[in-house]
Amino acid sequence: MEGVVAAGHKQTAAAAVEVLNQGGNAFDAAVAGVLAACVAESVLTSLGGGGFLLAHPAAGESVLFDFFSQTPAEKALKYPLDFYPIYADFGDTVQEFHVGLGSMAVPGVVKGLVHVHRRLGRLPLAAVAAPAIDLARNGVVVNEFFAYVYQLLGPILLATERSRAIYAPQGDLLKAGETLYMPDFANSLERLVDIGMEAFWEQMAAHLTQTQGGYLTPQDFANYQIIERQPLCLDYHGTQLLTNPPPSAGGGLIACTLALLADCELKGHGSPGHLLALSQAMRFTNVARRDGYDARLHDPTVAEAFLSSGHLNQYRGELHAAIVSLGADSAPANKLGSTTHLSVIDGDGNAASVTTSNGEGSSHVMPGTDIMINNMLGEEDLNPHGFHQWQPNQRISSMMAPTMVLRNGRPYLVLGSGGSNRIRTAILQVISNLVDFQMPLESAVAAPRIHWENNTFHLEPGYDRAILAPILGEATPVWWQAQNMFFGGVHAVGLGDDGDLHGAGDPRRQGSVAVAR
Repeated sequence: MEGVVAAGHKQTAAAAVEVLNQGGNAFDAAVAGVLAACVAESVLTSLGGGGFLLAHPAAGESVLFDFFSQTPAEKALKYPLDFYPIYADFGDTVQEFHVGLGSMAVPGVVKGLVHVHRRLGRLPLAAVAAPAIDLARNGVVVNEFFAYVYQLLGPILLATERSRAIYAPQGDLLKAGETLYMPDFANSLERLVDIGMEAFWEQMAAHLTQTQGGYLTPQDFANYQIIERQPLCLDYHGTQLLTNPPPSAGGGLIACTLALLADCELKGHGSPGHLLALSQAMRFTNVARRDGYDARLHDPTVAEAFLSSGHLNQYRGELHAAIVSLGADSAPANKLGSTTHLSVIDGDGNAASVTTSNGEGSSHVMPGTDIMINNMLGEEDLNPHGFHQWQPNQRISSMMAPTMVLRNGRPYLVLGSGGSNRIRTAILQVISNLVDFQMPLESAVAAPRIHWENNTFHLEPGYDRAILAPILGEATPVWWQAQNMFFGGVHAVGLGDDGDLHGAGDPRRQGSVAVAR
């Protein structure tokens, strides 16, 4: 089947396209791609992590599949808590992560992928899993980006014997040009196909609930369900935006910034007026989210209230006042963001946008599987009230926001990103580049980005400092010397007005595109 895939690694995209070429649809391809990413991008994603898949069937309603990680049902511990800090050296800063058995939340990726395949897939699961099985057994050559990530996460990857066996089989972390093998993962996927999801899930539960030092219990696995949600919708300049709804935070924040930006006159990409409007829309989104959004993410009415005209009008007024006061011509520490994304459209008009994450990984690898379990309970961003303060048996909120833009009911743009708190600003800038400035997709993804947070204005190279100086106000500028993974990794596919399929992988994370004919 015809189709196009954009992903975080060429082997991820190749696996998805292989399934399309065998007659699979976009949902088969998305599942195949994520399974392959668990090898090629295994420090960013895992069957032991969590994620979301936004599906747009050519015939039927769009649906958001929520298989993100969930907090345990209780905080009682039978054994001393295994939860400790690890430090990753970024060069100009050192980032603290928390890992260990006590950092593991209930994983959802494997159950979510099988659920999506059963609901929307076309090919047998054995065919969908085959590319990832081959990749795991035959190995994948480590590229420069992942060699860099291995070094950043070295304290985690080297912390346990089973993790070292994967990422440092000869004692040192794998380097660019060397080959990563995951034979036990190949065996695990074959076992999943042979015994089915239910039995595989029971085996995961049996192991993870017998570990000494974590919170997980058999009840956590019995409680866990895939949730099908109605996507959050927003009209933006003649298009319809579909994205991840609460309790995840990112989609609503993207919608808020675009709603504020929609009233601004954007005269030229990269102009002082454009960047002032964009940065101030980001700024007032951060203000608005503190006005009852973050505290009510599990309230079913929070998105409607947050995006209502009554709520946003006050911020529209403040936005325009800020633009006028700064006189334009129109109306945090570096964190990796261990997340990856895949976008796919097939020739029948089916589309899938899937974002998955393993946090940084807990360092705990299930025996005989090569599957590292997440450290979502040790992620500072996901635990804003402090570690071990989570509400029991609750979906963890996330910035992950698989997104689509429809035009006349057809997928015009399918995208998503990794990048922790920069996910939302990366996605909205690509949308604006395409919709407001009619950029080609590759240019829209590659264009320099900004990120405004906590009165700090991050700017990638490509903007004139002298021209932009007047719009900075009291913000602290951070002028980056090169494009960087800090600003996300947007992998996007689209359908042109001429009906041609096209894609763009983000160069910041060595993204890749593959096409099925």
